[in-house]
Amino acid sequence: MKLFTCTALAALVLGTTTVYAQSITPAKIAFLMPDQASTRYEEHDKPGFVAEMKKLCAACEVLYQNADGDASRQQQQFNSVISQGAKAIVIDPVDSTAAASLVKAAQAKGIKVIAYDRPIPAAKADYYVSFNNEGIGKAIADSLVAHLKAKGITPADGGLLQVNGSPTDAAAGLIKKGIHSSLDASGFKILAEYDTPEWTPAKAQQWVSGQISRFGKKIVGVVAANDGTGGGAIAAFKAAGVNPVPAVSGNDATIAALQLIIAGDQYNTISKPSEVVAAAAANVAVQLLAGTAPKAEMMLYNTPSQLFTPAVVTATNLKAETIDKMVSGKPIQTSAVLCVDRYADGCKKLGIQ
Repeated sequence: MKLFTCTALAALVLGTTTVYAQSITPAKIAFLMPDQASTRYEEHDKPGFVAEMKKLCAACEVLYQNADGDASRQQQQFNSVISQGAKAIVIDPVDSTAAASLVKAAQAKGIKVIAYDRPIPAAKADYYVSFNNEGIGKAIADSLVAHLKAKGITPADGGLLQVNGSPTDAAAGLIKKGIHSSLDASGFKILAEYDTPEWTPAKAQQWVSGQISRFGKKIVGVVAANDGTGGGAIAAFKAAGVNPVPAVSGNDATIAALQLIIAGDQYNTISKPSEVVAAAAANVAVQLLAGTAPKAEMMLYNTPSQLFTPAVVTATNLKAETIDKMVSGKPIQTSAVLCVDRYADGCKKLGIQ
């Protein structure tokens, strides 16, 4: 299985942009995202996709919708973009199982479907582009376990909570598998585990609150599958008066999570410059509409696929991975955004300001 770093992906996208930009008739291309519980879709994925489509096909129209965690709403949005004449649909499914029927219905009409971020195992999409979700799960867990051991915390001191993503999200299942591949061999006991409906931070917070009442100081860390659930876990500890908060993982490098890392409340996250993968999805859509089969490095769920490997971010490398690193000619994040109010002192300590 060949994986690309984000830098390699950027080169891949740039290398194919001019080849296909003049090969398609202007068309409507839909970009359907799953929820707003994570801020990444509005802040990174959508802008990245729209910007790349403008480069590839300035006369093409992007039809953007966000289902806000509602599978029925996403189905309505899917049907709506078909009725509006979409020739290609990029979909990050709310419910990976339910999305299979959508893929088949669109393809029956000659519409190309690209699974984005989350796979659709029960249907063969025309392409699947994402980060390596199983690898992400293993990476955040490995990082957190190594941190605990470096601090001298051992399995005799307590165990971990595992906060997974939505049970209807196939990508969440891959992240969960990756977390288990790490924790099951770590020596640390998983005290309790939870699949968070719709990835809702408030539901993760409520569950973690219950586990704090149940296990108390036995909780030495929390492996949370994304920044929203990680933030919910941190909020639960703070509400319970736990200080310091045990090490908590995350994923997505949201502004809120990066600030929690700066403040010392969250241990890690995953920097996934979603603009880059969104640009890859735009490129794939253009190639498909041009009648060209995009290059695939692997087959996943019987679908031509490419996976890309992101970076684990902690306080140690936050500046290098998010502020100093450039994507599409601009930094992934800036100190002006992160280092405000109560985070200013933490930024100074980390050399960000």
